[in-house]
Amino acid sequence: MKELSFNDLKGKVCVITGGAGVLGTSMVRAMASVGMRIAIADINKEVADKVAAEISEETGAEVIGVEANVLDKESLEKAKAEINEKLGPIEVLVNGAGGNSPQATTKVEQMEEKDLDNLADTFYGLQMEGFDKVYSLNFKGTLLPTMVFTLDMLQNRKGVVLNISSMNSYKPLTKIPAYSAAKASVNNFTEWLSVHLAKVGIRVNAIAPGFFITHQNRFLVLDEKTGGFSPRGQKIINSTPMGKFGEPDDLSGATLFLLSDVSSFITGIVIPVDGGYSAYGGV
Repeated sequence: MKELSFNDLKGKVCVITGGAGVLGTSMVRAMASVGMRIAIADINKEVADKVAAEISEETGAEVIGVEANVLDKESLEKAKAEINEKLGPIEVLVNGAGGNSPQATTKVEQMEEKDLDNLADTFYGLQMEGFDKVYSLNFKGTLLPTMVFTLDMLQNRKGVVLNISSMNSYKPLTKIPAYSAAKASVNNFTEWLSVHLAKVGIRVNAIAPGFFITHQNRFLVLDEKTGGFSPRGQKIINSTPMGKFGEPDDLSGATLFLLSDVSSFITGIVIPVDGGYSAYGGV
């Protein structure tokens, strides 16, 4: 019988994109706590270096920051070379880069008669530049790093990819069509790639967080004037059986489980971490 622990993760080299964000930082801290060696790949190297230094000091783990643009294959290849030189062959990839933008967000949740005279606030007023930016960041920003950072895994015939999806992928929220569509694509890609790589020893899974307060959604769920929840934020609380937003550390267990060999026969799945949101019909 296998030892039921995360000891097999100790010393493994992991790359995480988006590791300097709110959720990413928590995931890095969880991986560092079990002794993984981690490269935080971020477009802002200064921020990545800062987070890496903080977590390294806290945990004693080897954590480095590396500059990388998840939408630029050449940038990713350069980052991979640096990671290989400093840490060794890559064994684990966490695709955490993503986010939403006001440019890809409608102002109204549902169109009504009064909106017919002002289409700018609706789906018809979305600017393709903003839509493309959000869709690309979340979907292509998962695909391209996977294409580059899993090459070492192919050589070693063993590795793990963990994509970060969202509950938006199952039940798209109003106002954010680009983000929802991209995360649905991430789910499909997770399943597709898991089949494609299954016989060469690489597992591919995903986590679908429910509602967490991050830098990208803060403007939607919090009221800047009062500091409390916005009407939209309160609707989220009302639709989550546990009655709260998730804490970043709530992702730690699912993350380590899917990265570890304790889940060695699991591939192609998406695990919701959502406080019961996906199980609740609203009544």
